[in-house]
Amino acid sequence: MPTLLVVDDHDDIREMMTLQLQRRGFAVVPARNGMEAVLAAANIVPALILMDVNMPELDGLEATMQIHQANQENRIPIIALTAYALPGDKARALAAGCDAFHPKPIDFEKLIEQINELIGTPSET
Repeated sequence: MPTLLVVDDHDDIREMMTLQLQRRGFAVVPARNGMEAVLAAANIVPALILMDVNMPELDGLEATMQIHQANQENRIPIIALTAYALPGDKARALAAGCDAFHPKPIDFEKLIEQINELIGTPSET
């Protein structure tokens, strides 16, 4: 069962994503901000990170760069999530090292497709 790190500063979004992903066979570790994400990525080394872009303290793009810099030999795929998808946001996310981009509200079928493209389908238990 692949472990995903879900990073979002909104509790309700993080909890909803966790439930949806667990139903689809993933283990989920939550993080409330970019600082928690950087620490969690170093400690658990998830199969993939779902990273909210707009967060206080350390935004998702800066956290993405720090995670990749700290773990260059074992690059963790990261999908950027944002509710404020403006022209250029996708390009900025990809330039920061994100592997994919997903606007909110989240389309879980599309998100699962993106996850599967990056890490493969979770095995049935």
